[in-house]
Amino acid sequence: MVRVADGRVLLSKAEGMSSYTFQPLSSTGKERRPQAAAGTAAAACATMGVWNCVTVNPLNIAAGVWMVLTACVLFLCEVPFCCQFVEFANVIAARADRLKPWQKALFYCGMALFPIFLSFSITTLFGNAIAFAAGVLYGLASLGKKGDAVSYARLQHQKQGDEEKLTGTTDGSVP
Repeated sequence: MVRVADGRVLLSKAEGMSSYTFQPLSSTGKERRPQAAAGTAAAACATMGVWNCVTVNPLNIAAGVWMVLTACVLFLCEVPFCCQFVEFANVIAARADRLKPWQKALFYCGMALFPIFLSFSITTLFGNAIAFAAGVLYGLASLGKKGDAVSYARLQHQKQGDEEKLTGTTDGSVP
């Protein structure tokens, strides 16, 4: 049984079964948007990777193979129900869920840039641009929620009050 930080069960072993079953965590739609983008990116990356392998240029073939491997990693990490017959898929998905969003962003963007450096073509660019965008979404998710105007105004007022205390003035005039 694998538990996440707040105590909910993510993976559990059923009685008499040799493998783990995946129990998705309930969450809002906004939290799952990067995962949906990563699933779409995996499909596009796999399709363009296979298309990229249909050539005689060895760098294109290497880039295509890397794209297919990137798609497999994205599928395993983000949409493990697509890999339900792969025994270790749920364990990998549980480890990927424990990563912070900035770590996923760095990993996905790095994986997406490598084939473009190998062979710059429209298929590598399109297939990896979507995977890169999924990494960017995870990067934006790591920044957190946008603050509201009231707390920002309160922070600015407090900052102005601190500056006045340092200079010893209250009306804004220079002594």
